Amino acid sequence: QVQLVESGGGLVQAGDSLRLSCAASGRTFSAYAMGWFRQAPGKEREFVGLINWNGDITHYADSVKGRFTISRANAKNTIYLQMNSLKPEDTAVYYCAGDRALYSGTDPEHYDYWGQGTQVTVSS
Repeated sequence: QVQLVESGGGLVQAGDSLRLSCAASGRTFSAYAMGWFRQAPGKEREFVGLINWNGDITHYADSVKGRFTISRANAKNTIYLQMNSLKPEDTAVYYCAGDRALYSGTDPEHYDYWGQGTQVTVSS
């Protein structure tokens, strides 16, 4: 069993940066692919990006490509989402998710574990 806890959300202005963290419990974290998703009010949960088990492969949604970066520190059981040049449309609850595979996909159904989410609000 893996538990995920996100942190780092907050209220920022357009153009600002934030770094989200996702701390995982469990000895097998380093063998899991990890993803970030977000959900805005009244919208479905959408894929933001993913990172494979050792961090050498990442994949991003077109809407965040070039602005967001995912990284991981397996020794700390933590993944990060660095968000730069934030826009009001990035406002959402951000979730990290774990897949018991070395690499994963963009469909939330692929993921086995989810955090509770952290709110990111970007004002214009």
